Amino acid sequence: MSAVAESPGGDEFSGEYHVYEPHKVGLPPLGSYFRALWARRQFLFELARTNLRAQHFNTTLGQLWLILNPVMLGIVYFTLVYIIRGGGRGSIFLAHLMLSLFAFRLVSTSVSRGARSVVGGGRLILNTAFPRLILPLESVLESFMRFLPTLAVYAVVHVAVGLPIRVSLLWAIPIIALITVFGAGAAMFTATSQVYFRDLTNFLPYFTRIWLYTSPILFYAEDVPDRLRPILYCNPMYPMLGSLNYAVIEGRTPPFGLLAASLAWAVGTIIAGTLFFISREREFAIRL
Repeated sequence: MSAVAESPGGDEFSGEYHVYEPHKVGLPPLGSYFRALWARRQFLFELARTNLRAQHFNTTLGQLWLILNPVMLGIVYFTLVYIIRGGGRGSIFLAHLMLSLFAFRLVSTSVSRGARSVVGGGRLILNTAFPRLILPLESVLESFMRFLPTLAVYAVVHVAVGLPIRVSLLWAIPIIALITVFGAGAAMFTATSQVYFRDLTNFLPYFTRIWLYTSPILFYAEDVPDRLRPILYCNPMYPMLGSLNYAVIEGRTPPFGLLAASLAWAVGTIIAGTLFFISREREFAIRL
């Protein structure tokens, strides 16, 4: 817990000094913490924009590559599935694959970038006072900004393959919001874990690849044999991608069960991830 008092020596910058005292279960007063986080929201947006500009996001070629990379990946996966199955997958499956892959990359990119956020921001942590939760949130915001251009690509595919434009498409807005919230919670877990286990970033690419193969992206959920369905139900991306597929590809309102499961995964993960991150935040400067 941080207590603020007037500096007896008269601090020429702020006139304050901070005294850190022990607090229960490693959590500071959450109300004060989140108010400080909200007060620095502009810093969060500027940090994300700066990182994107550093990766040439503001150039024509940089934005073109941002779109071409996931599109080419989707075409490669579609070709692979088409060859393995000997045909039998039409243009509708291409739309399903593109939509699901773009949504999955939003989460996987948030997780992988979030894992490097705290360790990579070591100098910022040691030299600046701010809520450290900004670092994984910046990774999620950056991943979301990378995701937005792919929606335009999918819109072209959606129209090209002849899928209908219905009111049910509006369900995609809250579903994508839940996917983003889930990605933020997962990013907080990996950001914290990376501080203690520095080899985590070496393991994550293999984990996310297995996660992709076990998610309903390269296949439809109904293609899974009954004996393997319990594995599918343990995957948090299953209800989210399933709901998105119902709303966008099939043009129907997603089943209540899938929506409820998506909400539970998103809310549960963001709460657990936030508390886990904040409870360990004071150790970061020591371990970096």
